[in-house]
Amino acid sequence: MKLRTEIEITPWQRTIDYHSRILSIGSCFAQNIAERLAECKFNIATSPSGILFNPASIARTIERFRQRREVCADDLFQSDGRWLSYHFHSTLSAANRDEAQRQMTSAVERGAELLESADHLIVTLGTAWTYRLRSTGEVVANCHKQPHSLFCRELLSTNECIDELQRIVDSTDPKTHIILTLSPVRHIGEGMEDNSLSKAILRVAIDEVVRRNERVSYFPSFEIMMDDLRDYRFYGDDLVHPSQMAISYITDKFFETALSNSAKEMMHSVLDIVRAAKHRPMNAASEQYRTFCQKQLAAIATLENINFDEEKRHFESMLQINL
Repeated sequence: MKLRTEIEITPWQRTIDYHSRILSIGSCFAQNIAERLAECKFNIATSPSGILFNPASIARTIERFRQRREVCADDLFQSDGRWLSYHFHSTLSAANRDEAQRQMTSAVERGAELLESADHLIVTLGTAWTYRLRSTGEVVANCHKQPHSLFCRELLSTNECIDELQRIVDSTDPKTHIILTLSPVRHIGEGMEDNSLSKAILRVAIDEVVRRNERVSYFPSFEIMMDDLRDYRFYGDDLVHPSQMAISYITDKFFETALSNSAKEMMHSVLDIVRAAKHRPMNAASEQYRTFCQKQLAAIATLENINFDEEKRHFESMLQINL
């Protein structure tokens, strides 16, 4: 008896290995995937400008990175004693305008470097709903809890989403593999009907862009959550965000699809070392634990081009106890 609807994912021509450089940008679910890849010691970074939800803001951010577009003082505004920008996350803010501008400029430079070197770009879309500043007509990435009267709430059409996603493709190196995915997190603030409409528009737009571009792939995180994991035990306490179990399941599926065979094999050895470094012995000064640390350092030496600096320092410091 079959009790689940498992998603069959078509294998990709281009896969990720331990030599790949990866940039993840988009909604909070983009960070979930990035954190798991980072735990496994893949060379991955998340967007320096912070979380982004709609395709227009993501496209504009990637274009800003590519053009290394300067952050001007006029781009900032003050609220509650902090200087912010509608195009950057609130983590890039400061009590001093010059400092806020410096942080944002640094984020653009970092984003440009990551975009230029990326072999794979993961883009996670959250919503097709946007907020447009009435004063300028610009779509904002973050409203920063400003009065609703300052914005017009608009739903991007399917064609507008296709155009924005194509802008993302056109703003990246032709050699970069782009992985599009749709966040399974429901935006209940939009209302359930508007959320469903938004997700449907994004899914159709993604499909069209994948069909147009050979170097663009789709990973069905949305379908896995909605169809395979369709039970509230796979949700967090808010009944909206996926639980840690669901995130682990979806990222495992991502690994099955996105990683090369050699990377999958190496990942087991990498995780053994990472978990060994987190292990806390009953007696750190014992000869048995000394041998354990030496064994881990020997294993690290066999895995070239993987950053085990933190783990290496840990094992070496533990050996000092036994001197």
